[in-house]
Amino acid sequence: MTRRSDRPRRRRFRIARIFGIAGLLVVAAIGLGLVYLLYPRPVLQSEPIAVETLYAQLESLQPVSAFDTIVEPRLRSVALFEEVGRVLQSPRCMNCHPATDRPTQTEAMWPHMPWVSRGLDGGGEANMRCTTCHQAQNAEASGVPGNAKWSLAPIEMAWQGKSLGDICRQLLDPARSHMTREELLHHMAEDDLVGWAWNPGGGRQPAPGTQDEFGALVAAWLETGAQCPQ
Repeated sequence: MTRRSDRPRRRRFRIARIFGIAGLLVVAAIGLGLVYLLYPRPVLQSEPIAVETLYAQLESLQPVSAFDTIVEPRLRSVALFEEVGRVLQSPRCMNCHPATDRPTQTEAMWPHMPWVSRGLDGGGEANMRCTTCHQAQNAEASGVPGNAKWSLAPIEMAWQGKSLGDICRQLLDPARSHMTREELLHHMAEDDLVGWAWNPGGGRQPAPGTQDEFGALVAAWLETGAQCPQ
């Protein structure tokens, strides 16, 4: 009787021991997994190089020659303007092409502070002209940007909220841009107010590339038929 009564007890003991061992194995596996995940491993050298390359690409413009492989003229023209658009749609240009009478500022394009309005000529209201704060040059101490021509673009040239294709069509429409194609090229390639975008001061991020590279892209776009993206 004693042996028979001990059998269930021994069976339960063996089962408990098996589960105990299994539990220890599970805990050990989890521990090893955590050690593997948390153990510091050296970062591959290619990773920071890739990031640096990405930043370099964001800060530069492709040369006109980079588009020579596009055989179809219309597609080449569109591709050229898309590269031009990297400058046009940067905060350095967009802040002065607002959708309202109030300019924006900073990389995030917040509404301008203090509150100002474009006025009749784009240079501000009579009691708060742009030149009240914006002088002929950047003010290094205060960080206020400057240029002797500082003003907003005409409201007909509002770009904020527009697609790149819409901006393209605005530029080509003399009724809105108030420029011929020759004047447009001069404005983009040589106007020092546009050139401010590459020398913004105050710790601001310049527009991609240089004004010379930008002007060359605009010229190539016009020469290939001035085609616009959709």
